[in-house]
Amino acid sequence: MAVFAIAVSFGVLARPVMGELAPIVMSIVVFSGAGQFGSLAILTAGGGTIAAIVAGILLNARYLAMGVALAPSLRGTALSRAAFAMTTVDSSWAAASQGDGTFDPWYMVGVTVPQYPAWVAGTIVGVLAGKALGNPQTLGLDALFPAFFVGLLFEEVRGRRKLAAAGGGAGIALAFTPLAPAGLPILLATAAAAAASRLHP
Repeated sequence: MAVFAIAVSFGVLARPVMGELAPIVMSIVVFSGAGQFGSLAILTAGGGTIAAIVAGILLNARYLAMGVALAPSLRGTALSRAAFAMTTVDSSWAAASQGDGTFDPWYMVGVTVPQYPAWVAGTIVGVLAGKALGNPQTLGLDALFPAFFVGLLFEEVRGRRKLAAAGGGAGIALAFTPLAPAGLPILLATAAAAAASRLHP
């Protein structure tokens, strides 16, 4: 239900910016709340398509690290391992963790499978309902942008190094917002935060 609700808000907010078809296709193909909201935030702020795509890629780069952690728990052929990897989303990956560095791949699949149709269906409902709702700000749906990312932040920022990386990224974004074109500050901040989080203390 939470995935469906967030997808509805994405559909409502994306329709005025991306049209009716693009948000639905994006949810079918991309299936990433962080990447899709990040790209939409760039477009809403007046940024270009390239900046929006790069922002989505940077936000989804975390799946590389998650995949490396998951890989030793996968068995079978390269094709079957790739199929399991395709079901990796944040909540499923965390739920499948067994606490000793290993993962239960089938449990991850079970958690992800109901999320995908909920995400796509929610986007469709949001796109269709957006016509009737008019300005999404009247319902406070625009507040879901910061709430969504603050929620991600609390989940991801654990420990001094990651907290410093997040704080530095926020500072960079604030500093460049009045100076750089829309979309560039978040790209610079994301890249810097990702690089800082990998530095050894």
